Amino acid sequence: MDFDSGLDKDKGQDQRIPSQKELEKELSDYLSKKYGDRIKIVSPVLFPQSDARTKEEGGEGAQKKKGVPAFDMKPEELEAYLDGYVIKQDRAKGVLSTKICTHFNRTKSRGRRFKKEEPFSVGMIKNNILMIGPTGVGKTYLIKLIAQKIGVPFVKGDATKFSETGYVGGDVEDLIRDLVYEAKDDISLAENGIVYIDEIDKIASCQNIIGHDVSRTGVQRALLKPMEETDVDLKVPHDPISQIQAIEQYRRTGKREKQVVNTKNILFIMSGAFEGLADIIKKRLKRQGIGFEADIQSSEVDMDILKQVRAQDLIEFGFESEFIGRLPVIVVFDELTKDDFVQILKNPNNPIILSKKRDFMAYGINIQFEDESLERVAEMASHEKTGARGLVSAVERMLMPFEKHLPSTAIDRLLVTQEVAADPDKELARLDSGGDGDDSNMNQRFERAAACEKKRVKDTIAQKARDFESKLGLQLSEERIDLIAEQTLKSISDIDTGFGDFKEMCTAVKTQIEGLFSQLGIKVTLSDSAIDEVIRLAVVQDREIGEVCLKLANELEYGLKLVRDKIGNNAFTITGESVLDPEKYIDGLIKKYYSQDPTIS
Repeated sequence: MDFDSGLDKDKGQDQRIPSQKELEKELSDYLSKKYGDRIKIVSPVLFPQSDARTKEEGGEGAQKKKGVPAFDMKPEELEAYLDGYVIKQDRAKGVLSTKICTHFNRTKSRGRRFKKEEPFSVGMIKNNILMIGPTGVGKTYLIKLIAQKIGVPFVKGDATKFSETGYVGGDVEDLIRDLVYEAKDDISLAENGIVYIDEIDKIASCQNIIGHDVSRTGVQRALLKPMEETDVDLKVPHDPISQIQAIEQYRRTGKREKQVVNTKNILFIMSGAFEGLADIIKKRLKRQGIGFEADIQSSEVDMDILKQVRAQDLIEFGFESEFIGRLPVIVVFDELTKDDFVQILKNPNNPIILSKKRDFMAYGINIQFEDESLERVAEMASHEKTGARGLVSAVERMLMPFEKHLPSTAIDRLLVTQEVAADPDKELARLDSGGDGDDSNMNQRFERAAACEKKRVKDTIAQKARDFESKLGLQLSEERIDLIAEQTLKSISDIDTGFGDFKEMCTAVKTQIEGLFSQLGIKVTLSDSAIDEVIRLAVVQDREIGEVCLKLANELEYGLKLVRDKIGNNAFTITGESVLDPEKYIDGLIKKYYSQDPTIS
């Protein structure tokens, strides 16, 4: 339909451009004549709206409150958190915790005390970090844990996919735009995020090339300004989404605004394996007469030598001096051994075992691991020379036949033994033939493995008890530690999540039961033991907290109302015993109050 020709008949070609309201009215009149009153124009965004209306309505174009993340962690607090998830790497955890906490606390302090243009910020050195270590030692895992814990947006990129101009591969500034996306378009939050670039050693210029290796040094130079401070434009010609967003912004506000992200407070963390760097360090140390021999080939010794790395070694490796100058903090990771792999698999927070438990539980199959099987998996992974990634491959290879076949059977429990780790196909055939049907010995081994796992979880909870007591405001008795362990294992979650879930459940029990009785004009106070027993019932019986609370309220309602109406008392304390045996609790109340003088309140 040609609206312009219809309007021109009445207005003429030289008529001024109508306002939004005038145009809407004319369009409505036209459509009403043709279709009746059933059709009206109701769109409020045909044309740009004023800033005042946008801000008044609090729409997407409204000004967001500026600021920095509410960061208040101390280095030792962050390090203790990482200790619960990452085995070994003590020095790396200590350095990362210290420098990252310092960076965000300094940013928070500077944002509170100084203006953006304050000369104090000129020449400030940012704690950008370079991590060196072989594959599979936990570099990426550590940074993801930190970003998740401190609550800042985080993006990861691969250095090999970038080019200086963005013509081939990706533009290094695309990472900053991705940070805004991770921050849900909160530019202020994105300006306090973490950018992690892996395989940074791959953009070092080749040492056997005469002259500059333009493609690699170009990427290094492209990273210089973002690593220090620059403004990155969010709208770029090669990004159609940003162009659409710009059009929508213009429709809402009537202005063409240039949105930029300042990188002054964005922390850059680089990592790589740096193969060949140890040889460069050896040569320097030998020239200095340190005593290292040139024919040393041991990987353990190589890792010790890497800890002697200096800026001059990285420049000789192929990096620009300006680039290395923007990475003042260097962390060298330790190589993992078979014993480290065993500790990783036994850690209640390790995602490898938790992930497989969730995989099998998706089919209603409860899986347990004997310690001997974990040791066998660790041994297999150590032969692959891919670090902790070898653990994932070994576990998948071992359990794949079971994961494929068991969901089609009635089997609902699987014990991973040393025999399963050694020959999965043979053990699957034995299990499928009914080998474990009434095998009391295997049932006992399954229960022992489950008890061993629960003990590890309880020990970990006990180690963190004091920290969580102060954070959650809960007293953790031995009974509560056992209950949290039970809930954590039931939900197949890590320890921190288990603590958080328990806190939420405590709040839910207290709120729901007190709310239910307040509607009856009865005031109840729940003891810790009562809250624990309600949660235990929900966990053991696999029921919702609300369902258990409602059932308990129904069982206690008649007796409490009877005591209230006859005696005049409307305040009661519910204990753990009253949850376990409501009838006995009510009988005790009635006997207690009826044996007294009814006139006594």
